[in-house]
Amino acid sequence: MTQVRRRIAAVTAALALSVTGGAVASPAFADPRQTEKNATATGYGGAVSTVDPEASAAAIEVLRKGGNAADAAVAAAATLGVTEPYSAGIGGGGYFVYYDAKTGKVGTIDGRETAPAGITKDAFIDPATKEPYNFTPDLVTSGVSVGVPGTPATWERALKRWGTMDLGDALKPAIQVANRGFVVDKTFRQQTLDNQLRFNTFTSTQKLFLPGGDAPAVGSVFKNPELAATYRLLAKEGTSAFYGGQLAKEIAATVQAPPKSGATKLPVPVGSMTTRDLANYKAIDLDPTHMNYRGYDVYGMAPSSSGGTTVGEALNILEPSDLASMGTTNALHHYFEASALAFADRGAYVGDPAFVNVPTKALLDPVFGKERACNINPTTAATKPVAPGDVTTYDGVCPTSAAPLADETDTENISTTNMTVADKWGNVVEYTLTIEQTGGSGIVVPGRGFLLNNELTDFSTVYSATDPNRIEPGKRPRSSMSPTIILDDGKPFLALGSPGGSTIITTVLQTILNRVDLGMNISEALAAPRAAQRNTANVTAEPDFITAYGPPLTALGHKLVPAGDAFTSAAEIGAATAIEFGEDGKLTAAAEPVRRGGGSAMVVSTEQRDHGKGPKPK
Repeated sequence: MTQVRRRIAAVTAALALSVTGGAVASPAFADPRQTEKNATATGYGGAVSTVDPEASAAAIEVLRKGGNAADAAVAAAATLGVTEPYSAGIGGGGYFVYYDAKTGKVGTIDGRETAPAGITKDAFIDPATKEPYNFTPDLVTSGVSVGVPGTPATWERALKRWGTMDLGDALKPAIQVANRGFVVDKTFRQQTLDNQLRFNTFTSTQKLFLPGGDAPAVGSVFKNPELAATYRLLAKEGTSAFYGGQLAKEIAATVQAPPKSGATKLPVPVGSMTTRDLANYKAIDLDPTHMNYRGYDVYGMAPSSSGGTTVGEALNILEPSDLASMGTTNALHHYFEASALAFADRGAYVGDPAFVNVPTKALLDPVFGKERACNINPTTAATKPVAPGDVTTYDGVCPTSAAPLADETDTENISTTNMTVADKWGNVVEYTLTIEQTGGSGIVVPGRGFLLNNELTDFSTVYSATDPNRIEPGKRPRSSMSPTIILDDGKPFLALGSPGGSTIITTVLQTILNRVDLGMNISEALAAPRAAQRNTANVTAEPDFITAYGPPLTALGHKLVPAGDAFTSAAEIGAATAIEFGEDGKLTAAAEPVRRGGGSAMVVSTEQRDHGKGPKPK
């Protein structure tokens, strides 16, 4: 009887603590929810790594029911829109990379957001002061920062190209999670509190994420029935319901007239997005970037992302150096210097190829990389920023002069999310998706349950006619998202990616070096402390990295400063995911053990069975 009374008391207390809006306290006998996080999972028949156990479980459920990697990735991404709404969702965009085991080919989808047709080159200028808006929190919390979302179109295109399910089936796990809710952890609560000023600016966002005026409590259950209803609409009508009809009208109206609460004094510059902008959006099929490193074929995302070209160029710069035999300090020194050189070329040359002549072939030419490697002094760090290389004439011989410095300001924020998925047939997905900074624009579309992005702040904030990343109507802002798939003799060896703004590039690059050159296994490579040199005077580094390597790298001329961003106090870089492919179908899924609260790696089965028999479902 005592136990029964305690249970009744617990339920009564939970109900008493329940709040209106998005979060309710969890009854003691609530349905089981996915909360356990494992940083590494090894097994067979398919695998997944995401930042969230609900999303990973959704992918595994699809794989176990016979879906393939594309199906599972869309299911996981939709679930992340529920459980990681400040990092991703249908109000944003991303890049989808797919290895097709049947053809042995890698294909990609550019689902990056686009600038509305009505955008002007002075869109980020305050008409009252004639000066640029304060970047944060003013510009990032605005309608003018919102790009036309590409995520729904990416899901639909990925399923059509490679999947076996329709969108409605792929959305079922996410709808279930949105309806029954997920358990709030410390990261979700802290991210809400970090954005409290911005979220309080809008009535719709207050209602969903700040019910009762406070962030959801740790251990409570957050439900989002409005998002579940939006997903059901997409399941029934397809993405035409997002890019047309009533929902499109509501999205455009929200951008043009954000639902201000009057609770803050943020200016909230309005945007120009129309229903025509939404109707005209297309996710684009692109060839991947490709280069060879230490005998591996490395495939990445082509522009509008700068990830594939910058990671690839940095690897080409490092290729002539025997990092494995030079010691960790010298290997990290070369990694910093190669990163700086590749970032210099990124700033000078990379933008949306529909608007800018991007010299992708030159940037990934090993001869150009060898010539850029001439700029690395093995004993002394170069003064930063370094100049870009000359892509118009190079021969692999050390040059006597360099191109002028690029005028680049890094405005990418650290949020975003990433996933890695593999199925029993050998198909692989690497998918990075985002709404830009943590919390995106801060604007929830009223009654629809999702945040709109602020991706247009990835354009250069000051317009220059010579800047490849200048803002223009219909253009996709340059991104650092770097979903990467690496093949060994035509078969998957490693797939990886990360969030983290411009540190995505360095996170992916450093993880590859850790695994390929420095002898770490994939879990060690992903968990190791990180540092990012992005052609700046300082190297951004995690505290553990500074402790481990700071003194000898400082002696070489590198200035290491602790990581942190303008929106939180988090001293961490990235939140990566990866899968390594072993012999006899063995898969090792790796997620973060600590960063961003830790990630979730899962496999279909821990036992080796004949998972690969039977035809690929279609």
